Amino acid sequence: MVATGAGGSVPGRRWRYHFAMSRAPVLLAANVPLLASAETLIGRTDHVRDGDTLVVSGVPIRLQGLAAPELGEKWGRASRDAMQRIVAGERLHCDLTGERSYDRSIGVCRLDDGRDIAAILVGQGLGRDCPRYSAGRYAQHETERSETLPLPKYCRPR
Repeated sequence: MVATGAGGSVPGRRWRYHFAMSRAPVLLAANVPLLASAETLIGRTDHVRDGDTLVVSGVPIRLQGLAAPELGEKWGRASRDAMQRIVAGERLHCDLTGERSYDRSIGVCRLDDGRDIAAILVGQGLGRDCPRYSAGRYAQHETERSETLPLPKYCRPR
């Protein structure tokens, strides 16, 4: 039989519970993506869906202003594979706009050294500037090959 203290609790159990619960936020924080501010996500890539969509620390992100071929289109798999190489083992800083597209947050992601991963992909000829959403941010990086990729209708200015 276990002896109980005042109030019917087992001595030490209440203290252990409160001690453990005071550490719970620290343990939970270890599994949450690091937000440098309300709009910047810092983390590593979990998965690359295609050339313009990746998952960073559990958050799906659609790269703003980048048009990359879909997986079933010509250059689609090459675009995804190139993005996988660009982000492999790298920490990303993603500035999120607060907008969403389906299940994805919209943002611009950079490597630790400051290079924009969408600009890198466009420079490799595997993505295009999407002027409606980029304001021409990636136009200077387009190559002869990237200019042959189809420009989706949603990228054309209204």
